[in-house]
Amino acid sequence: MNRNTSKAIALGARLRNAREANNLSQRALAKKIGVVHSLLSRNENGQRVPTRTEVIRILEPLHISEREREEILAMTDDPSGSPLAVIDLPERRAQLAALVEVEQMAKEVVSWSPMLIPGLLQVSSYTRAIMEAARIPEGEIATRVAVRMGRRDILTRRAPVHYTALIGESALRQTIGRPAVMAEQFDHLLMMSAHENVDLRVIPLATGWHPGLEGAFQLLKCDGTSFAHLENQISSVFVQEPEAVAGFEASVPRLLEVAMSPERSFELIAKEVQRTTGVA
Repeated sequence: MNRNTSKAIALGARLRNAREANNLSQRALAKKIGVVHSLLSRNENGQRVPTRTEVIRILEPLHISEREREEILAMTDDPSGSPLAVIDLPERRAQLAALVEVEQMAKEVVSWSPMLIPGLLQVSSYTRAIMEAARIPEGEIATRVAVRMGRRDILTRRAPVHYTALIGESALRQTIGRPAVMAEQFDHLLMMSAHENVDLRVIPLATGWHPGLEGAFQLLKCDGTSFAHLENQISSVFVQEPEAVAGFEASVPRLLEVAMSPERSFELIAKEVQRTTGVA
């Protein structure tokens, strides 16, 4: 497995979560297993990929379930470093861990979301309404909503990520949940658009062909590495080969060309608030 891949980052995130669940610092765990703490740091941020033997050694003093242990060890089995495609639940958990980690590392994020409000700009009621409509088990919804809300912190932290949110006009017209949910969601969009690090633009329906019609994506730019993240109802994948990522990067200027200005986008969303609430 190559370093700085989505799989390496996901593995590092799982190791860090297991350590923190045991209330151990990197230094404390390193002392227990007889290594320098900087080694654990590089493992956990994906800069270094531990071998299966090393992972066994790291997990040995940690109290985790046998299932979690097997899932983490399974992540060491593929040496290819290929993109992390997600099919079943354990892999989806690994994918989410990788996404959260990469978003935290990113300096710039660009998302194109033609049909739904992008996750980083969703309010909890909107997210919950989507998950309820998708018939996600009630026991999982609260956790998933909390994770998505936590991801939004990258926009308001001390050194916030620069976020370009390209939203399809259809996403504004699609009613999710009750009118009050949409009104809350639109108010949040207007509030976030006022942040200097957030560039929110709506792409109108009447634009003709543009590369965004091929589907939604999120582009995450980190120091020296960029990823594209794609997902649908049952799976998701990181694209990390430079040539493939360059294709997504090349589509962004074209999307910006057909998008409304931030000012016009604000006005359109404000009108949607009036339409939703019935206030003229």
